[in-house]
Amino acid sequence: MTRIGILTRNPQGWATQQLTHVAEELGHRATPFRFRDIIVQIGDKVHILVRGTKLEELTDIVLVRPIGKCSLEQAIYRMDLLHLINRTLPVVNSPTSIEIAIDKFRTLYLLALNGIKVPLTFVTENEHRIYDVRERLPRNVIIKPLFGSRGHGVFSLRLYEGVDYIEDLFWRIMFYLTDLRSVIYLQEQVSEKGEDYRLFVIDNRVIAGMVRKAQRGWKTNVSLGGRPRPLRNIPNDVEDLAVRACRVIGCEIAGVDILRGNDDELYVLEVNSQPGWRGLQECTRINIAREIINYLAYRARR
Repeated sequence: MTRIGILTRNPQGWATQQLTHVAEELGHRATPFRFRDIIVQIGDKVHILVRGTKLEELTDIVLVRPIGKCSLEQAIYRMDLLHLINRTLPVVNSPTSIEIAIDKFRTLYLLALNGIKVPLTFVTENEHRIYDVRERLPRNVIIKPLFGSRGHGVFSLRLYEGVDYIEDLFWRIMFYLTDLRSVIYLQEQVSEKGEDYRLFVIDNRVIAGMVRKAQRGWKTNVSLGGRPRPLRNIPNDVEDLAVRACRVIGCEIAGVDILRGNDDELYVLEVNSQPGWRGLQECTRINIAREIINYLAYRARR
């Protein structure tokens, strides 16, 4: 029997309940808990207590589910806590890979430095630097928050040459982001098909995949109305790219978003280190929760 800790923002959430049920079916024990359930005692020794019990007495391995919304102070503390846990127990995904994956900028430049094709992107804190490279900007540009998920806060703008009000709107947005002390993150929209791949990778193996088709506009996120269909025969190049991306980021379990551009090239858009899988499981009928629990039991023994 493997004792599996599930660190999650919502112990009653669908994914956590799926994992807990499957773990019991397979003869393991799953214990969901939240960051707010933890207190760290630091003295001659360091103890991590979950509702008064030492963490190592509860679990052999910790799976990190979505960390959830938090302040900067909470985010730093939570990542430091994951690093502390990882000194004595295996944490999946590793704290370092989570830190990379939640940061679009860091993810993108690491993928690019490792020879993985990503959309043309410009990142800066200063709208004047965007003006410096205005001749290099793509006509179809996507404006994204540096941190975020499920497509929230992401929108596209087509920069028609000579259309003054569109240009004016674009620069107003750039000035507005600077005033908010946000990071400007502009990315080329490499396809207008409104379709992409979502691959679920566990231990360098794609265990499920689907194609997501936008119903309105170009956003394919299932949470925003994207319609999924199962990818029964995953193209070799798509599968290989998903696995390569996970290796670069260091994720043992991840959802990878890949898009085939207008130029027929494959681009990696995102590596999600705390992926949901409800839509994918319902679409493919693959028991992803079972695959995760089997891997965690193996990983704990290893």
